Amino acid sequence: MGVTTPAPRSGAIATAPATPPLLRGLAIASLVTNIAIVVTGGVVRLTASGLGCPTWPRCTETSFVPHGELGIHGAIEFGNRMVTFLLAAVAIATFVAAWRHGRRSLTRLALLLALGVPAQALVGGVTVLTDLNPWIVAFHLLVSMAMIGVAVVLLRRLREGDGPASPTVPGRVAWLVRTTFVTGWVVLYVGTVVTGSGPHAGDLDAPRNGLDPASLSQLHTDFVFLLLGLTVGALLALQAVHAPARAVRAAWALLAVELAQGLVGFVQYFTDLPVALVTLHLLGAALVSATMTWLLVGVRDRS
Repeated sequence: MGVTTPAPRSGAIATAPATPPLLRGLAIASLVTNIAIVVTGGVVRLTASGLGCPTWPRCTETSFVPHGELGIHGAIEFGNRMVTFLLAAVAIATFVAAWRHGRRSLTRLALLLALGVPAQALVGGVTVLTDLNPWIVAFHLLVSMAMIGVAVVLLRRLREGDGPASPTVPGRVAWLVRTTFVTGWVVLYVGTVVTGSGPHAGDLDAPRNGLDPASLSQLHTDFVFLLLGLTVGALLALQAVHAPARAVRAAWALLAVELAQGLVGFVQYFTDLPVALVTLHLLGAALVSATMTWLLVGVRDRS
């Protein structure tokens, strides 16, 4: 009845070439630094330091580094730009290691991560030059979330071969996992719109999107509950069909992150969005992107 036959799950997959420890370490570093740039970028916005360096690519019209009169806001914004250089260094090193390893699939993914750095720097420059337009700020964050997902795919591909993807669960379960993934992205997007309507604009004079924060927060909450329900359903379905252990672990991890995110989200809403909790919520959003991608790639294998 249209149910895809799962691929065999017995035994270890041994078709993927052995991965050099250096490449695996760099792939992990790519994931960590992409998460770090989300957190540091959030600190910039939450401390109203978004225009701490008032121009781009320089910090001021005459200097690439902040001067004393820019104060703590200049230092925070400049620090975030320095994390971008760290991210670029890791991305370049990952690409070189993947290229030397010789697998085209890994090289393509590493190249995408490397190209994402200048693309993000360009978007970041546009946000500064448009005085932190909330829609561009939201796009900036979502691209970082996508890069986190690519980093997770790269880590998974290190343990796979380069053949066609084969499902390891029945088709209906795979579609449930895909629906969970799409819903997770809707949650992330609506969350950026909520942020664009709220008080943390990145600068005291930065514009807001003009939408009602209370209504948007309720919409965001509705999608969060939908995501929770889908994740629980996916977890139960994966256990019922004896899915690979990595898929079940990913579902548990996603559920744990969602529950923690929900708790932080409710507390921050009813305590008027304190900076520390909002920063933690941003970290949680990055972990949602990572774990839901881990779940997505955990229900297929490549020979």
